[in-house]
Amino acid sequence: MSTDANLTALQADARTDTTDKTVFKILLAISFCHLLNDTVQSLIPAIYPLLKNTFHLDLGQVGLIALTSQVTASLLQPLVGLYTDRRPQPYSLAVGMGITLIGLLAFAMAPTFGTILAAAALVGIGSAVFHPESSRVARMASGGQHGLAQSLFQVGGNAGSALGPLLAAFFLTKGQSSIARFSFLALLGIVMLVNIGSWARQHKSYQPKSISIDEARLAPVAASTRRPVLPAKKIALCLAILVALMFSKFFYMASMMSYYTFYLMNKFHVSVQSAQLHLFVFLGAVAAGTIIGGPVGDKIGRKYVIWCSILGVLPFTLLLPYSNLFWTSILSVVIGLILASAFSAIVVYAQELVPGRVGAVSGLYFGLAFGLGGVGAALLGKLADLMDINFVYHVCSFLPAIGILTALLPDLAPFKTPGQQNHAG
Repeated sequence: MSTDANLTALQADARTDTTDKTVFKILLAISFCHLLNDTVQSLIPAIYPLLKNTFHLDLGQVGLIALTSQVTASLLQPLVGLYTDRRPQPYSLAVGMGITLIGLLAFAMAPTFGTILAAAALVGIGSAVFHPESSRVARMASGGQHGLAQSLFQVGGNAGSALGPLLAAFFLTKGQSSIARFSFLALLGIVMLVNIGSWARQHKSYQPKSISIDEARLAPVAASTRRPVLPAKKIALCLAILVALMFSKFFYMASMMSYYTFYLMNKFHVSVQSAQLHLFVFLGAVAAGTIIGGPVGDKIGRKYVIWCSILGVLPFTLLLPYSNLFWTSILSVVIGLILASAFSAIVVYAQELVPGRVGAVSGLYFGLAFGLGGVGAALLGKLADLMDINFVYHVCSFLPAIGILTALLPDLAPFKTPGQQNHAG
């Protein structure tokens, strides 16, 4: 993107931020739809045992199902984001949920393993279509509180990811066909997303970019309250650093979400139920950390949240492999709280680095979240097979040290409207 194009996008963002108020009704609605979407997404791993028994699959075939879903979800999201940046599609939210619905019904009625793979691909495609545009809608409704909006949006996804397996345990009681019971979640999401799409279409971000004389006069003033446009090479370096930080975060999170129960049972000989309870506590801390990161970033700056979240968790991850059960429980809560606060800050920081490309940036980083989590789980599982589960946690404890790269990121001051700056002065 050229400097002139960057400046135009900054001016457009500034006009929006200085005139809009935070629309909490839309933020809560899109967060709830994120919950519905990710509930359905998280059902897929929960039904692996059912599918394995029904179709007599081996673990390699189960892994292929996971790979199909994760690859379509992670690789397509940046492409969808690039397209919708150029041609915004507010009703694509409902379309994405519709594709997910078709995939869910295909799982319920699939007669062969090949059909199962097609169903997994459809669910992944539905997620890829949903995430970039829904993240854009959250930003549109933020009224300038971009971190808060992104946190609320992501909390819905985290809650859905935790809810899916729980629902599966209670309602997947009649074999493969019972998967269709969850279609009502997707149907509810479609109805809500049609209404959200109608609101988004009326938003000025979707209107022709004609600028009045007053807006033209105010745009340079609004843009001056933001920050200077960075050179393209600097932006590329910053985006690469953010990817490295994402690698650190999601590989460590994969170790906790996929193998924490096995670690507790192997090291402390706790029961399955006790290990699951510890995992639930950790996931609760992750949800709380997600809420905290965005608003704090709005006030003190994204870089400081990223710095504290990634590098700041290092002392606790280093202690965890050497701790007894009590302190392991305490440290897991601290780690979940601190580490989870990074993602919303990273996404918003990247959006501010590349103004006017909200969909592409959101798609890229949500896609990375899907992809890195899946790759991390696979590689760490292989490492645990080769060595042991305790060795995995010793290795992963050093991952947050990558957070030192945050020092190379430029300071992007928290957004302040002209009115806020005048009041502060």
